[in-house]
Amino acid sequence: MSSLLEGLSHEQVAWVSGYLAGLGAAPLAVSQADHVASRSEVTVLHGSQTGNAERLARALHADLMARGFAARLDSLGTYPTARLKRERVLLLVTSTYGEGEPPDTAQAFYAFLMGERAPRLEPMKFAVLALGDRAYERFCQTGRDIDARLEALGATRLHPRGECDLDYEEAARIWAEQVLKALAAESAPSAAPALRLVSSGPASDRAHPCPATLVENTRITGRGSSKDVRHVALAPATSLVFAPGDALGVVPRNDLRLVEVFLEAARLQGGEKVSDTRGGETDLAQALATRFEIRALSRPFLAHWARWTEAPALQAMLEPGGADELKAYVGCRDLTDVMRAFPVEGLTARDLMAALRPLAPRLYSIASSAKADPDHIHLTVGVVRYEHQGRLHRGVASTWLAERVESGAEVPVYVHVNERFRLPEDPATPILMVGAGTGVAPFRAFLEERALLGATGAHWLVVGDRQFRQDFLYQREWLDYRRKGILQRLDAAFSRDGGVKTYVQHRLLAASREVYAWLAEGGHLYVCGDAATMAPDVHAALIEIVARERSVAREEATDYLHALMAEGRYQRDIY
Repeated sequence: MSSLLEGLSHEQVAWVSGYLAGLGAAPLAVSQADHVASRSEVTVLHGSQTGNAERLARALHADLMARGFAARLDSLGTYPTARLKRERVLLLVTSTYGEGEPPDTAQAFYAFLMGERAPRLEPMKFAVLALGDRAYERFCQTGRDIDARLEALGATRLHPRGECDLDYEEAARIWAEQVLKALAAESAPSAAPALRLVSSGPASDRAHPCPATLVENTRITGRGSSKDVRHVALAPATSLVFAPGDALGVVPRNDLRLVEVFLEAARLQGGEKVSDTRGGETDLAQALATRFEIRALSRPFLAHWARWTEAPALQAMLEPGGADELKAYVGCRDLTDVMRAFPVEGLTARDLMAALRPLAPRLYSIASSAKADPDHIHLTVGVVRYEHQGRLHRGVASTWLAERVESGAEVPVYVHVNERFRLPEDPATPILMVGAGTGVAPFRAFLEERALLGATGAHWLVVGDRQFRQDFLYQREWLDYRRKGILQRLDAAFSRDGGVKTYVQHRLLAASREVYAWLAEGGHLYVCGDAATMAPDVHAALIEIVARERSVAREEATDYLHALMAEGRYQRDIY
């Protein structure tokens, strides 16, 4: 690469570096001595849990470089906070996960910024793009907190904060364009480089999924299990590039049985004409089947319905003190339940469309290594079914894959790159993997990959589920790895075997000394599972382990784990 850059100016080298970084490649090194100071220098920071914020930040950085700005790109996890007081223009893109929590990579930066050690920032100009999910009460909370704190520290807002829901692409694009326009007005950039690179872009993405043929759909829980978990294999029509830790986005269709009861509850026929994505018209029933979320209940939908019905019960849940009640209500109901309980007279198709969110793709951790099976992508799919008030509720994508997609039929998919959940570059590095339920999926890919690479680093797997006989997912594969010496240690916890419920965090606590030694000696730790209970419980157990084994206070133990997150040695894929 260096020979290809000979003869280019430093600005051109910087531009190429930024462009490649925007495509996901490693940035090129430019020596500090060669750096030319510019009043248009911009720093772009990202805090990302699943990779969306990082992708947007990389694209923004590449656009800045293409327009001639001297721009730096960094993660909040690795950004040196001592530099903050010297920044003149700061653009920050961050997500929020769970109930208003900062992403793992942003936790140390967030704590610093909110704490007493944060410096005054009068010379700085900034803009924040916040990603979130309006289904949560504390929508975009991390971005809002950082935006307000930067202003409180004396920085000047270059452009108002942008806020993005799950369908973030268009809102993010508009925000970026406005920020670039504001920057152009503030400071004339240096001359744009003559060099231009042409990229074909990814083979598929969220807006342009790739068809994949369903070739396997096998139940891997026992007949007596209370859960239905499937091993699904898909054959993409074109080659998709993915790495262990990535997820597969599945673009589902709603169950036509649900569309029928939904229309009945809305008191609409289904033949009403509504606009389609191409500016034409389609039937309401077709739009509901393919384009809109009609199962997962969200705060925005309840806000629309509370306004139309003026129902005190709905309005109370949306008040600041109603968060717990709202969470419990949303957890077991869908939109049809609400429409039946609080009917609206004279609802039009246009009114209904305004209350609905787009049907979002569902992400599944990829459970295979491309090195082991280059022609297929494997998934571990927990099928969602439960009964509430006499109605059977079904998961949108899980039951579509399990029940309605026939073998040989096509499923629209794309690879969701997750740079925040990656194997260590050095195959000699030991790894400790903790997964509960279908959270074991990425570790199947990890072990396949490391086995083929001949990794010399030790492997320790901790898995959890309900019952040993019915729910020990991939048991034969784990035991085979154990027999071959690839998996040095395997611990399992089954919560419904015996009188006392045992979970993965209990296995970690029981091996406290070994867990800490693993980390102290340079091992990497991976956690995959649900964000509501499993991930917080495991994190709390790790704090207890570090505090106990280092003989330190919980605050210092928490800082230790935040440092591991910043170093990329403690990574979580939680949902």
